[in-house]
Amino acid sequence: MYDIIIIGGGPAGLVAAVYARRAQKSVLVIEKEVFGGQITFSPKVENIPGFKELSGNEFAENLVDQAINLGADFEMCEAVSVKQGDIKTVVTDSGEYEGKAVIIATGAKHRRLGLPNEDKFIGEGISFCAVCDGAFYKDKTVAVIGGGNSALQEAILLSEQAKKVYVIQNLDFLTGEAALQEQLKAKPNVEIILGSVLDAYLGEDEIKGVRIKREKDGELSEIALDGVFLAIGLIPQNEAFADIIPLDERGYAIADENCLLDGGIFVAGDCRTKKIRQVTTAAADGAVAALAACDYIETLTK
Repeated sequence: MYDIIIIGGGPAGLVAAVYARRAQKSVLVIEKEVFGGQITFSPKVENIPGFKELSGNEFAENLVDQAINLGADFEMCEAVSVKQGDIKTVVTDSGEYEGKAVIIATGAKHRRLGLPNEDKFIGEGISFCAVCDGAFYKDKTVAVIGGGNSALQEAILLSEQAKKVYVIQNLDFLTGEAALQEQLKAKPNVEIILGSVLDAYLGEDEIKGVRIKREKDGELSEIALDGVFLAIGLIPQNEAFADIIPLDERGYAIADENCLLDGGIFVAGDCRTKKIRQVTTAAADGAVAALAACDYIETLTK
């Protein structure tokens, strides 16, 4: 039996493992895909404190090594449920694990379009975060896919650095707030294309452009681009735990900066309700959740 079982091996989960091990708690980290999380797909990261730049994969490997060196255990499997009780049981697709406390740090996935070569181009022209990657497209041409608040905010940020920004929306109108729409429309280097969807990514080893299809008549056209920012929403990975944690209407775990849920269950990172989802805020959540879990475990022995 472990003191703390962490579900999710991204920055939040790995930082939680580091803090928990430093507090002399036994730790198991469970991850179903790749240890390090989505940041591993970023070829260059410039917003991590203390580093001018490094690849997301380097950052993730350093975090994994740190947790391993401190004595955390790792299992590559998928957690499918958590059984509550004084001792929690995490049920996975390859067995069950018991722990005194559980930290859910499963993150949120960016929605994708499912077009051919999409996975190949992620990090090679396809991005999800203007704050993270916008500087790489200074004086270049990019497209933002989506028409909601997130897409408009991304486009506004990109317009400050890119030479040209296309906003491509499948509906005949933008769905973001009116104030954001006005702000975007005032940008001279922004062009809004409505009623159109991406039909294909163009390029061999990196994005060179996109082909778009007009919804009303199916007319195809091509746009030369240096990068594409997908802003069509996030999917929190909380579905398996809906029976034990409160979720909002979008599926995020309802928890504040204390990362506390109930009865020895904690939540950290992008899977919880929060305004800013960045690697630094995920790491902060991991530390908070781990220390809260340690405090909880101490109460069990009193």
